[in-house]
Amino acid sequence: MSQFYEVIGISSSGKPPITLENVGDKEEVRVIPVEMSRKITFLKDIKGVFQLCRIFLKEKPCIVHTHTPKAGLLGMIAAYLTRVPYRLHTVAGMPLLEATGNKRKLLDLVEKLTYYCATHVYPNSYGLKDIIIEGKYAPSKKVKVIGDGSSNGIDTTYFDPNIYRKEDIQSLATSIGIPEDDFVFVFVGRLVRDKGINELINAFTNLQQDSPNITLLLVGGFEKELDPLLPETLTLMETNEKIIATGWQNDVRPYLAMADALVFPSYREGFPNAVLQAAAMGLPSVVSNINGCNEIIQNGKNGIIIPTKNVGALQEAMMSMIHNNGAVQLDSQAIREQIEMRYNRRVVCEKILEEYRSFKA
Repeated sequence: MSQFYEVIGISSSGKPPITLENVGDKEEVRVIPVEMSRKITFLKDIKGVFQLCRIFLKEKPCIVHTHTPKAGLLGMIAAYLTRVPYRLHTVAGMPLLEATGNKRKLLDLVEKLTYYCATHVYPNSYGLKDIIIEGKYAPSKKVKVIGDGSSNGIDTTYFDPNIYRKEDIQSLATSIGIPEDDFVFVFVGRLVRDKGINELINAFTNLQQDSPNITLLLVGGFEKELDPLLPETLTLMETNEKIIATGWQNDVRPYLAMADALVFPSYREGFPNAVLQAAAMGLPSVVSNINGCNEIIQNGKNGIIIPTKNVGALQEAMMSMIHNNGAVQLDSQAIREQIEMRYNRRVVCEKILEEYRSFKA
């Protein structure tokens, strides 16, 4: 985009090893820090809106394009107040889908306010588009999915299994305690309730009784304040030597390369990057029957789709992966080619650029 526009990146400043300054250097764009908490912080959020208003009044942008719920809310309000002509918001998931009671009412209001202030709303999956329109969060004329979905596609030259030598991956697997002959399941993402980690740990533990030569690799960090796991889940993770938690990783590719299948039993998603990344690395996936996941995965071809919050179905699907019993066509090259064709980052970025160019100056 910086070849065609002056791009300014605005985000919280971040923490090492990922800081806003690092991102600015990598993408070669100017960046401005504005602290935005993922929690509901009324006074800090008002301060964030005022900071964004000052930035927009100074920079006079033609387009403001926001991602994530909090940045979307603050960014769209500030862009609306400062009369930015084109106010775009990408929806990559709706936390309200798992909320209840007063929290659900509050999140409903936040979502509707964000979309009201936006001139264009881009859900990153067709399932999300249906939810937005059917729930009357925004009028249909505002809502559009770009291409086949995804926020910005995937760089298939970066996520490429051929860049790793088998012996190097085996050496890394051995160093973190994975036996050479084990079937390895990998999960990539936040280790929280909404990602189905409680069900995953239960299913894996049950599966071990009949299939001891398996390992579960968990790549991601905890969010104990926002969405904690059950105490019994944490106990199983700590005491089971075949459950290996790596913590947050800057580069997930080696961990995908050492796995045999991704397992992703999330409750809600927009368009999950983890599933895209795994497929680009040639891995079949076990995923929940939710929007995004069921758009990337074709049941029986590049993975298995299961109901959400169902330990039994998850266990059965994982068993099918281990025994390769025909439930899915384990053709890693075909799995990768499908992603290259539909979700290559260059293809998605060109479609976003087309959208930008459709706006009148």
